[in-house]
Amino acid sequence: MPQNYVPIFIFIGIVAIALPVTLLAAKLVRPDNPSKIKLMPYECGIDPIGSARGRYTIRFFLVAILFVVFDVETIFLFPWAVQFKAFGLFGLFEMLIFLAILVVGYLWIWKKGALEWV
Repeated sequence: MPQNYVPIFIFIGIVAIALPVTLLAAKLVRPDNPSKIKLMPYECGIDPIGSARGRYTIRFFLVAILFVVFDVETIFLFPWAVQFKAFGLFGLFEMLIFLAILVVGYLWIWKKGALEWV
């Protein structure tokens, strides 16, 4: 039984050697001359003003969470589509119920104004 794990240990050993070697090679090859301008935060070409620890409105987080929820829910459509013929009529009704619940949730959060940015 332990001989089955030998390839895994070999792979872990290769990674344990290759990781520090590549990091060291990158450190030796790249230029290392930091300056004030290079160490400055950069985003969209605008000079940073104010604190980077600013507050965001709750709407930003709410929309992000809703996106993740609906994105994860839509992932369930792909395996169902692959096995559509195997599920038959029962699978069709099951997915219609699933989509109805999803649409009702979407309409509810839309009515609540969770998707409004302004």
